[in-house]
Amino acid sequence: MRKQYELTDEQLLRLVNASKPIPYMVVGGVEPQTPQEAVNYVWQSLGEEIGFEWDTAEPVAGKSHHHFSAIPITVRKRV
Repeated sequence: MRKQYELTDEQLLRLVNASKPIPYMVVGGVEPQTPQEAVNYVWQSLGEEIGFEWDTAEPVAGKSHHHFSAIPITVRKRV
């Protein structure tokens, strides 16, 4: 069963900042995370912090970017 959550301004800012590309120069063959990898990492940390399965987050139609729904950690069935 999905539950609705609301991000704080600080949490939303973490997601927005993670989505911005970072200019870089490859030295020694090591590249930084892509914006998608960085956003996924923030969603994972928010899932642990708030208590939802990070990969189930979806926007809530008609509400601001602060709102999303996801499956709480205690409810998701493992397959």
